[in-house]
Amino acid sequence: MKSRKLKHTRRRATILTAAATSAVAGVALLPNWNAGASTAAEPQVDAKTKAAFQSLADAVFTDRTNALVDQPRHGGKKALAGRFSGKVELSSGIGRTEDAARKQLDDRRNRLASNGEKYSAGSTTVTLDRTEVKGRTAVVVVTENTTLTYAKVTGGEPGTTGFQAHHELTFKADKQGTWKVTKIRETGDGYLAVNQLAQPKTTTVAAKTTTTTPAAPRAAITKRPTAVPKKLTGGEYDYQAMAAYAEKYWTNYNPAYPNFNGAGAGGDCTNFVSQSLKAGGWKHVPGYVYDYTRWFGTADIQSHSFVGVNEWSWFAQNSKRTTSLANVYQMDVGDVLQVDFDKDGSKDHTMIVTSRRNGVPYLTYHSTNTLRRSVTSIISSYPNAAYYAYRT
Repeated sequence: MKSRKLKHTRRRATILTAAATSAVAGVALLPNWNAGASTAAEPQVDAKTKAAFQSLADAVFTDRTNALVDQPRHGGKKALAGRFSGKVELSSGIGRTEDAARKQLDDRRNRLASNGEKYSAGSTTVTLDRTEVKGRTAVVVVTENTTLTYAKVTGGEPGTTGFQAHHELTFKADKQGTWKVTKIRETGDGYLAVNQLAQPKTTTVAAKTTTTTPAAPRAAITKRPTAVPKKLTGGEYDYQAMAAYAEKYWTNYNPAYPNFNGAGAGGDCTNFVSQSLKAGGWKHVPGYVYDYTRWFGTADIQSHSFVGVNEWSWFAQNSKRTTSLANVYQMDVGDVLQVDFDKDGSKDHTMIVTSRRNGVPYLTYHSTNTLRRSVTSIISSYPNAAYYAYRT
């Protein structure tokens, strides 16, 4: 974008005289001048500046990831983003916000450690999706890809967990031409990455005049409950196929189905879990899309029970395809976990178990795209939520 350049050949007195004359004539002439201000033209955003935007965003989210790692690699405990100065840097307000965020993530790391989970390493990369510049404001949209390596606390943990998240950073240029981050906003559905602190998005269902929909019981979140073994092979459903599908498409979406991220209806989480269940043998039950006793999903049409959090729960229970588990730690591969973050009676998020190690289920989900996050991590991040565990 071409920027408008300002001429600065007149003296202050001349400008003020012209302004006064114009005011008398009924014309609003507001000089672009303040005492002590720079007279430079609006700063240009070239390829080098965009690269600096990307580097600073990478530093911000790497700092957040490092706060979760038992022994951070990139720069130790010192914040990488705080080292930026000059043409691109954090504003003082965002600097304080990120300091507070890292402290909260330190606390989250300590809660995880107390529950037997640690990360030995972390890697975050940020790609620049687009930059929109208007005057002295630049809005930068980025994608974060983070991988965390599980420390071998019990010896049976998976190798890694990972997620993909989307963010928007607002930069404003000051009078000296320095671009400062003034706002960081998560733009994906869910807000459910392990290094994010924004409150998860919640959904609300309309009040019903009847009570015909099944109500699932809440599951306890205490560790080491009575075991409820599950036969993973040789039965009606192929649970390993469910897990394999979820781990194949957790970040590279299957083009044979619509993507509901950004649709404003809770994201893609239940649609993704339904696809995984279908891959493992769940059959369509054709019918009217609003009828929760029906369940079907294709590229062209989906029942509400295929894509809706609460509707899926109603179908799953009514059809007897699931039974409720008393404790989240009883889940095994192919089982489903739902969460009501604000305990308002409306479930908000759906995830599927794709691995179980040493009594701990590991969940894969969309919104935010996440691979093998432990149920321990979910509970440590949202200890006051209501949980619902389904044996499929």
